[in-house]
Amino acid sequence: MALVNIISAIGNNSSVYPLIVRDCGIEVPTKIALTYNQNKKESKEIAYLAARERFLDEYATSAVWLGGIPLVGWLCDKFIKSKGLNPKVNLKLFKEEAGVQGIDYNIKKFKETAPEAVKDLLKAKENKKLYEKLLAGKFVASTAIPILFMGFILPKMVFASSAKKIAEQRQKEQQQMNFVQKDKFISFTGGSWITKAANFSAQDKMAVTDGGYAVGRVMTARNKNETYDIAFKMAGMMFLNFVAPKWIEKGLNKLTGVELDPIILADKNFSSQIKTNSLKLPKSSDAKDLLDFVDNIKNKDTLFVKYAKKFGKITMLDNGVRDPRAYVDIKNLAKFRNDLESFAKKAKISGDKLFKSARIAKSANILTNIALSSFLLAYALPKAQFAFRKFITGSDLEPGLAPAKDKV
Repeated sequence: MALVNIISAIGNNSSVYPLIVRDCGIEVPTKIALTYNQNKKESKEIAYLAARERFLDEYATSAVWLGGIPLVGWLCDKFIKSKGLNPKVNLKLFKEEAGVQGIDYNIKKFKETAPEAVKDLLKAKENKKLYEKLLAGKFVASTAIPILFMGFILPKMVFASSAKKIAEQRQKEQQQMNFVQKDKFISFTGGSWITKAANFSAQDKMAVTDGGYAVGRVMTARNKNETYDIAFKMAGMMFLNFVAPKWIEKGLNKLTGVELDPIILADKNFSSQIKTNSLKLPKSSDAKDLLDFVDNIKNKDTLFVKYAKKFGKITMLDNGVRDPRAYVDIKNLAKFRNDLESFAKKAKISGDKLFKSARIAKSANILTNIALSSFLLAYALPKAQFAFRKFITGSDLEPGLAPAKDKV
């Protein structure tokens, strides 16, 4: 079961886990090696500096990605709470969905079953403008601060470090060869959106941060050729990190016909309930039927509620009541309900063998996605970047480190 949990985690393309595996475990080490080998064709000294820059840059960026963004968000939440408001209240609730959900609807519906959460809703309603400003500030802080560091401060630090290394190398060469090589290296100086932004996932914030980080890297490039080189790399990285994996996932799921997570497929209670016709699901994928089912306290221990909660489709309080502060993506919840129903119908016909084959197929889909997206990021993109660089500059060397004679 532990293996299934691991595969499930890295297969969730809405979370940070696939990024951790691809970024820290596969992509960065491979890119460092490729960078060294590419530059070594013309200069071992430049190759060392380029690999060193890549190491410092990539792992410092990963640290900000995985630690800095959540830390800033946590600090902002503490500040919001100090103002007497709870950041768990979803701004989407201010737009009432008649008979389904909304701040007034939820206050009325949950005033007896979730009184503390309703107090948070009332405070947010009474201080809507302030709450919106605080959430807007949280979004700006949790993206602007990492962008400033990764896009502007970090590259300057890395460039300065490389400049120091180059100066040391020059001095060493001067001492050994007793002459000065002039001009060899370049100089190294030199309203509705709030609602959407407030509900960004950690990965969504990473994507926004990456965009700002990319702009910063382009703006801090050391010369024109490096600007082109970085722009090409960053565009490719954003696509392969945040878009391609979801496309690959959809394609593989369609190919195998398996949508459910391996954790669900490995749950013996799931197979048992299908066999005994005791699997309880909402009557339909209609919004009212879905929420009526979830809000019926008798259904709090059903597999539907259990896994809808586990995979973030609904948020539940400790007493088994749905959190009235959280917004429910009805479309997402309806798809989950329909996927369960569809698989259950197939399993009644095929029996136990379907569970095993589906679990293997879904696990294979996840591992294939990780392997393919990692290959594209760690190998295909750098190779494409090197080819683009050669076409633009006529050299294999890093444009920001190449001697002046290699620039155009």
